[in-house]
Amino acid sequence: MKKSLIALAALASFAGVASAQSSVTLFGIVDATIAYGHGSVANKTQLTNSGYNSSRLGFRGTEDLGGGMSASFWLEAGLNNDDGQGAATNSNNQASGAGAAVAGRQGLTFNRRSTVSLAGGFGEIRLGRDYTPQFWNLTVFDPFGTNGVGTTQTLNSIITGVTSVRASNTVGYFLPGNLGGFYGQVQYYMGENLSNAVDTFVPPRSTKKDGTGMGIRLGFANGPFNVAFATSKTRYAAGDVTQSNIGGQYDFGMAKLQAHYSRDKNDGLVVGGATGKGWLIGGLIPVGAGEIRLAYSRYEVNTVGTPESKKWALGYVHNLSKRTALYATVARVNNSGGAASALNGSVTGANTNSSGYDFGVRHSF
Repeated sequence: MKKSLIALAALASFAGVASAQSSVTLFGIVDATIAYGHGSVANKTQLTNSGYNSSRLGFRGTEDLGGGMSASFWLEAGLNNDDGQGAATNSNNQASGAGAAVAGRQGLTFNRRSTVSLAGGFGEIRLGRDYTPQFWNLTVFDPFGTNGVGTTQTLNSIITGVTSVRASNTVGYFLPGNLGGFYGQVQYYMGENLSNAVDTFVPPRSTKKDGTGMGIRLGFANGPFNVAFATSKTRYAAGDVTQSNIGGQYDFGMAKLQAHYSRDKNDGLVVGGATGKGWLIGGLIPVGAGEIRLAYSRYEVNTVGTPESKKWALGYVHNLSKRTALYATVARVNNSGGAASALNGSVTGANTNSSGYDFGVRHSF
């Protein structure tokens, strides 16, 4: 009798929580890839992950607060399903924040996203680790979604460092979704350094703002048309980095055309700073139960020799169901001006070429 009462009390408690919480979802992707890379110095064959979509495990939930307001959370961890390790993260938007993360990779880290939000008619306020506004145009307007050997060279060769994709310690605001197709976000992120931190640069410059920055993205989407602009600046005593890009796509029905252009600056890379410029053009072509993906991208930096990498990629995805797909991708990068970009873990010499292949299966849940 006592056990029955305890069980009934526990069930009632759970029901009370469930009624307050509108929804809680467990979700994820497991993507396994056989990847081969060829370079002039060394080749590499490996079983890796995330050749089509990034492998992940996540939990998200939303609570209806009434009056059009809601609260939500999102915890998303990257997975290396080929060897069972968790993915690395960064705690302070600085190079120093990566070391401890690598040492703890055996544990599960919510490196992809870990946020809590408050939303309503005013939009959404989001706090935690998240994508930076400056990254979205590179991935949304890349036919390969910045995954696998086909990833755009505007990201593979980017010179803006830690905050080029994600940032920790962010405070963000998203516009509401009822603005006639206009959308946007602004994000502030903190390096969380001591106020009396001083570096040894000459003349001395304080490092208290290292890893602190701000980004903004504004766009417009209407029917088959979508275009967006983003820009950001992250501060470092060694030299600030700025990242700006514009991208767009048009869906013709029989094919979707995508393109983006980026301009990045790293004041600490060389004396006087370095500027990187790149662009991509590509598309997605539906074919029965599958899709052809193709892209050409290039990126150059205005340092000695003007290193430049040019890349083409071709892929096909075959959907076995709504959740399971097979895919194959082939890519080749040509280097000049001292560049040595290599694919799928291979090593290639300056001004030589590299090629790579992905064959994999993706399952989502």
